[in-house]
Amino acid sequence: MTAPDATGRPTPRPASRPALPPSAGPELEAQLERLADEIGGRVSAAVAYGEPVTAEGVIVIPVAEVSVGFGVGVGSGSGAGDGEGMGGGGALTRPRGFIEIKDGAATYRPLRRPWLDVALPLAALLAGVAAPSLARRLARRRRG
Repeated sequence: MTAPDATGRPTPRPASRPALPPSAGPELEAQLERLADEIGGRVSAAVAYGEPVTAEGVIVIPVAEVSVGFGVGVGSGSGAGDGEGMGGGGALTRPRGFIEIKDGAATYRPLRRPWLDVALPLAALLAGVAAPSLARRLARRRRG
């Protein structure tokens, strides 16, 4: 997903194709397409965070940012393993919020970042502790 559009809702990124070396044949390209389809089909907010939940007339649908990546390498040369390759891939999901459907109206509710709940009060506390000491130092410099 990318940055929210004008309505504040996330918009999907267009799919990008991996750059294949000129020596890659149609068989490798077909395998990459199959791998991308298989990984992409298995990764979703529902897989990562569960199915939508309904309780007391309210439906809650999890929303997640899903990133998929993979790579393939093919060897060439005079060694015994000519044309052999290796590859790997993975997926990462991050919770971003949920959609609440209540009384026929859908509302997107983003999740706050937990570190904000801790970092902002801590920063305010540190500033409050440091301010009097800093003010005394500045006052001494002005006098002396």
